[in-house]
Amino acid sequence: MSDNRFMNTSSAAASQIDVGLRSYMLGVYNHMTTALALTGFFAFAMKWAVLSVPGLGQAIFGSPLQYVVMFAPFALVMYLSFRIQSMSATKARTVFYIYAALMGVSLSAILLAFTGASVARAFFITAGAFAGMSIWGYSTKRDLSAMGSFLIIGLFGLILAMIVNIFLASTGLEFAISIIGVLIFAGLTAWDTQKIKSIYSAADSRDEAGRKSIYGALTLYLDFINMFLMLVRLLGNRE
Repeated sequence: MSDNRFMNTSSAAASQIDVGLRSYMLGVYNHMTTALALTGFFAFAMKWAVLSVPGLGQAIFGSPLQYVVMFAPFALVMYLSFRIQSMSATKARTVFYIYAALMGVSLSAILLAFTGASVARAFFITAGAFAGMSIWGYSTKRDLSAMGSFLIIGLFGLILAMIVNIFLASTGLEFAISIIGVLIFAGLTAWDTQKIKSIYSAADSRDEAGRKSIYGALTLYLDFINMFLMLVRLLGNRE
């Protein structure tokens, strides 16, 4: 009788954790999707403004202001990454969404440089690859830690190659960087998803759970955006 009560209690606790985990991961994906929607909206709004207002494009992208557009998102994401644990969940969410909007302004240059059809193609391929790798990372029983360590090393190598290619301007190296970049960020999507899942705890306070949710959304957002950029470089047709 006592064994049955113990089994029932354990089963109920496990079920509660499972429901909580699903709710937590749904929050991660919802925040990420909202951020992507903000990025897309501001990217298209910026493109429309540049094409509609004479001289605006030159004033922004042909002046030192272009560096503000380029580096403001980077500065904000670094701030969020290092300070998120000391923020409230509400502030972390607000900063994350502001970052996504600034990223959209920065990415408007992509919409201006490449045809809409090729950008859309890259986006849908990214969405499909991201969904598949994230689902695998969530559902697999295999520990992806070793793969993650390898991918991080590969990411540093990729960044180094991109810096070198700024000076070499090699189309062959750029092609290789794009292919390797897609593979690295696809793998990171699976690893990050498993890592985000692993940090969930049913004992977390509401605020702590909220911060973890924003952290997870930011991580997957960066994987998605970087995979998308690599695919645009690989498949995009310039205007």
